[in-house]
Amino acid sequence: MPCNPCGLHQTDSDEIPFEKNLEPVLLNIYDMFKINDFLGLGVFHSGVEIYGIEYGFAGHQNNTSGIFEIEPRNEQILEEFFNMHNGQLKYRETLHIGDTDLTRDEIARIVVKLGRKFRGIKYHLIYNNCNHFSATFTKLLCKKTIPNWVNRLAYLGSFIPCLHKLLPDLF
Repeated sequence: MPCNPCGLHQTDSDEIPFEKNLEPVLLNIYDMFKINDFLGLGVFHSGVEIYGIEYGFAGHQNNTSGIFEIEPRNEQILEEFFNMHNGQLKYRETLHIGDTDLTRDEIARIVVKLGRKFRGIKYHLIYNNCNHFSATFTKLLCKKTIPNWVNRLAYLGSFIPCLHKLLPDLF
């Protein structure tokens, strides 16, 4: 066996394993109304941030994807997007949900596939909202979901059969 100048002999078992770069999967949470502090339940919007892009879901009148991309934690863009313009929407906090080794291209493909389920006309405040999207997306990215409290109001609303009839027909 030839001599190694440093005196070490490398075998297959000595190989250094290749480590993949992990990208944090973040959940950005927004208060939709200032009254959230007093409600105890909270009405929240959430978006998933990865590779410096925040992905969210909102309703519209078309049968196309309702998923959108924005600059992370930008209240002004979200207020304009939701046509609020009243200072009610406020960034609340960012939670680290997990990490992923998926590439930007793989994430783009996931977003396209999710866009088939999360179409604008399929948005519903109780059954298919932005927090449902965030939970599904984080599960695919890092096999973890968002905390239950983020979508608690929709969850509780699902137990009140007549509540969805009282909600405005958004689209």
